[in-house]
Amino acid sequence: MDGPLPGAGGTDGSSARGELLDEDPARQFAARAEHLKDQGLFLDPKRGAVTVRAFAADWLERRLVGENTHRNYDSFLRLHLLPQLGRKTLAGVERADIDRFVAALSTKLSASTVHDRMTLVRSLFQTAVDERRIPRSPVDGAKLPRVGSGAVDEDAIPTREDVDLIARHIEPYYRLSVYLQAGAGLRVSEALAFATQCRRAGALRVREQVSRTAHRADCPERFGPLKHRTPGAYRDVPLAVFLEQEIDAHLRRWGATPVGCRDVLFVRRGVAAGTMPTATTYGPDFRRAVRAAGLLGRGRTPKYTPHTLRHFFASTALAHGVPVHEVSRWLGHTSIKTTVDIYGHLVPAAWERCRQALEQALGPAPADAPAAASAVAHRTATAAGSPLDPVGGIRVCAGHSVGADVPVQRLVHACALT
Repeated sequence: MDGPLPGAGGTDGSSARGELLDEDPARQFAARAEHLKDQGLFLDPKRGAVTVRAFAADWLERRLVGENTHRNYDSFLRLHLLPQLGRKTLAGVERADIDRFVAALSTKLSASTVHDRMTLVRSLFQTAVDERRIPRSPVDGAKLPRVGSGAVDEDAIPTREDVDLIARHIEPYYRLSVYLQAGAGLRVSEALAFATQCRRAGALRVREQVSRTAHRADCPERFGPLKHRTPGAYRDVPLAVFLEQEIDAHLRRWGATPVGCRDVLFVRRGVAAGTMPTATTYGPDFRRAVRAAGLLGRGRTPKYTPHTLRHFFASTALAHGVPVHEVSRWLGHTSIKTTVDIYGHLVPAAWERCRQALEQALGPAPADAPAAASAVAHRTATAAGSPLDPVGGIRVCAGHSVGADVPVQRLVHACALT
């Protein structure tokens, strides 16, 4: 009888043992691992066994960011991410863990801030994916809270009278800071870092801001790069005549204080001498001024914050026809989309101007062409006192825009200094 001999292969020999060996889980895992290695897709499980806390510390150490950004990252990790996920391994973090983390974060922070912080978390886990520690990021597809349009409420924008009231009631030493924010759009940390070296012919060159811990005696570096900018980056902002006068008045009364290679206009005095004011230490002074001026909102809380003074600058410029891309650059936004999202609804309607321009360009020539041309020239002339007027100052009062019948704040000459 022909057939394979026992033990020499076949249905009742080694082939049977081979099938048994092929079904062994360890052999199967090893075979799959070798296959993935050959394709360059193998992930060593040990690399994903590191804790989120340990990996986050290493990840943060390798970030090429400014001092303030590094401090913000470290604060968020310590206060929010690590208490909830720090003990888990990278490979052990699942989508459900991220969903619970986002839900907890949303009870403490605004929706827009949650989106901003989750960008950091997404970057952290994506780095783990890129380094072949985990196959995919648990953050991918996570649902974040819905963010509003971000458009500023017109009622949240101070009027010219409000700005002057705040400047009048704040500690005189900080009067200039109010106008640096309202008249040049500086952030509060940029205004507090203002130095004589910032002045240019008809412009302010903004290149630094005070660090968040500049008010502490042990602060290693009191100044840092601008928000979302690398060290050395700067932006130039138009300098109105009235603001030049405010700067000169401040210098005559208090002078400037050398701090490193700059002569700053604001330093802390008394027991805190030798340190810089920050948004944290400046806040109480600003709130007291708003209260003293009687500018109260719901619950008799201060109606305005330092940031609302930037809204004043932006809305005034846009209402007078300054291109939104220029306003965006002067505000220091990283994207013009940010400016449009916040202030786009404040730009005067251009429908009628567009209709008139196209009619003039393509329509039949009117019988009174010279008169029509004169009228167009009159309509498009620079308004006296606008930020484009090289002579006028940048003070404001109630009025209406030239292009559309909408309330705006009209720029006029500076009032007398006190």
